[in-house]
Amino acid sequence: MDKKVSELFISGPTGRIETKYFKNSKKTSPVALVLQPHPQYGGTMNNKIVFEIFQTFLKNEFSVCRINFRGVGRSDGKFDNGQGELSDAAAALDWIERGNIDHSQCWIAGFSFGSLIAMQLLMRRPEINRFIAISPQPNVYDFSFLSHCPASGLMVYGKNDELVPLDNINLLKKRLSSQTGIKVDFQEIEEANHFFSNKEKELSFVLDKYIKKESALY
Repeated sequence: MDKKVSELFISGPTGRIETKYFKNSKKTSPVALVLQPHPQYGGTMNNKIVFEIFQTFLKNEFSVCRINFRGVGRSDGKFDNGQGELSDAAAALDWIERGNIDHSQCWIAGFSFGSLIAMQLLMRRPEINRFIAISPQPNVYDFSFLSHCPASGLMVYGKNDELVPLDNINLLKKRLSSQTGIKVDFQEIEEANHFFSNKEKELSFVLDKYIKKESALY
């Protein structure tokens, strides 16, 4: 792990939130928060896809943090079916913004269950400029709240996702493509499953390309 990445605890609604954080030395560096997959299926902030997203933000000169939701790792509390996890994410976003007052952009990203929480946070926080949702599950979770998506972003999915039928992804794509003033890019990765097994490099390439393009606008 990069020596500049700090391991620390921040205050959350139910106590401590275990956090890994990289602070860029540039005063106006953009900030990003990365969210883990489902806690009840082994998801943690050290998931390989979460780590990949984190590292890509780090390499692109962001100040970035990733957290363990309540009850995961050394975070206090217990699983709360999404509501408490949304509160944890909001607390983490508050924290990284306070520590980077002059940030030029604010991004949110999540993998699988984390992408749902990221999208819910996006709807509540107008300062979020961009989002990245990896392996969203519109067949499991109701994404109708995105009927008025407030920011542009990227959704990445595997063509061979064994948990999400392509029809559900296409319906979500259709809903988001009809919005005015924003652009949601959908990127399909050939032969990738829900967890991007053996396709991490392809995923990293897509993430890096999008982050470079969109962060250069500010």
